[in-house]
Amino acid sequence: MYEYEIQRYRSADLIRRGAEARLAREAVLARRAARRTGRHEASGTESHTPHHRRHRSARSARSARSA
Repeated sequence: MYEYEIQRYRSADLIRRGAEARLAREAVLARRAARRTGRHEASGTESHTPHHRRHRSARSARSARSA
């Protein structure tokens, strides 16, 4: 009887882990879909801007070498 109970606990744990993994995948897919459609800007869940990051001060090659 003891082995049967262990097997039931393991089975329940595997089912729970599978459900958590599915929920995590669904959340990632939903976030990606929201980014593609542009709805994330209205919801305010994403803090970054769509602009590419640039250096704050542009220096020429000459000034970079002498610095």
